[in-house]
Amino acid sequence: MKNFISNFFKISERKSTLKTEIIGGITIFLTMAYIIFVEPSVLKNAGMDFGAVMTATCLGAAIICFLMAFLANFPIAGAPLMGENFFFVFTIIIGMKFSWQVALTAVLVEGLLFLLLTSFKLRQFIIDSIPQSLKYAMTVAIGIFISFIGLKWSGIITSNPATGIGIGNLRSLPVVISACGLFITAALIIKKAKGAILWGILITALISLTTGISKFEGIVSMPPSIEPVFLKFDFSQIFNFNFWIIIFILLYMEIFDTIGTIISVAEEAELIKENKIIGAEKILFVDALGTSVGASLGTSTISSYIESNTGVTQGARTGFSVFITGLLFLLSIFFYPLVKMIGGGYEISPGNFLYPVIAPALIIVGFLMLKNIIKLDFSDFSESLPAYLTILGVPLTYNIADGIAFGIISYPIIKLLIGQGKKVSILMYILCGIFILKYIFFHF
Repeated sequence: MKNFISNFFKISERKSTLKTEIIGGITIFLTMAYIIFVEPSVLKNAGMDFGAVMTATCLGAAIICFLMAFLANFPIAGAPLMGENFFFVFTIIIGMKFSWQVALTAVLVEGLLFLLLTSFKLRQFIIDSIPQSLKYAMTVAIGIFISFIGLKWSGIITSNPATGIGIGNLRSLPVVISACGLFITAALIIKKAKGAILWGILITALISLTTGISKFEGIVSMPPSIEPVFLKFDFSQIFNFNFWIIIFILLYMEIFDTIGTIISVAEEAELIKENKIIGAEKILFVDALGTSVGASLGTSTISSYIESNTGVTQGARTGFSVFITGLLFLLSIFFYPLVKMIGGGYEISPGNFLYPVIAPALIIVGFLMLKNIIKLDFSDFSESLPAYLTILGVPLTYNIADGIAFGIISYPIIKLLIGQGKKVSILMYILCGIFILKYIFFHF
């Protein structure tokens, strides 16, 4: 069996060992496992069943890991993406008033379109058409948005009738627990602890449990049924203009995330030959397939995780590492009581929840997404101002689509006014026109 595995995954050929691949797979899981707690907590805000979403998250992550292992033989794991899950809930459902069934349909259609673009090799055209400054800005903006929600979920900031938002009750127990969790997780990251965010969540959960904020309901059980969210599609909005705006943004976000992640992992794993990533087309195919599978199961966009680099730094070079990651995600479906205790939230008033255990992870994840801000060229106002409007727009409108639209509209207009219109791609002009028409005739 050992020889079969080694030959099938080309472990020796890629200068790795079975032990190294197993350690790499476990490491990847530890750095990604926080999504098991976060995803159902986020999608719960859309009215989706917490337990069903947890099962869908674990199954979806396991499936994309298995596909990546056996079809692409590449050390990159997948799960529901941070950023896309917030777009799913806070933009599509809360902001644009679509049902979660319609949102799942949009994710399904986007995944199928990604498959088509991969087949016809058109994805690079979309990536190249968007200015680099806006690409950086989108990641930063979503990071700030995630951190903002994390601060609200912790109770550190709260609604204020006079100013919109304000400081919360910093002496309340949930806020104190969130603050402790934030500092503990930050310390673990600074110390380069493996799975720092996951360990931060677990330690914060222990503090929450000992103070009575969380209630112990066990650790393992039979998995919750996936039925409440499985194949719950609604195609009634297929001819709605805003539905296709959603699909474009989902598509662009996934393409951008996927390409960046694959390049990063391939470089770290030294799986680039003659300037080409080994098995790139298969990796992209699996990634797109994973999105559609995830939507069918009942969760937001599933795609490749940059955290896969942690396994690669441990020496993982083949798909066997993410096969191990997939097995661990599959095993996780039996830990529902633990997930519910950590991610279920603390009710401070009827229908009003704080998430003191999950909130620190969101604040930290948002912070980690800010690093692209140093890549912006602030000396070129025509590049940095549209980026700034995007960064400002996403959290302040509480809508990722609106924030992205601010950048896409302002970029070509500014370039035209300063005589640099030829530097703007045709696609950017088309998108600018579409978003202007949307605000005139189809505003949410």
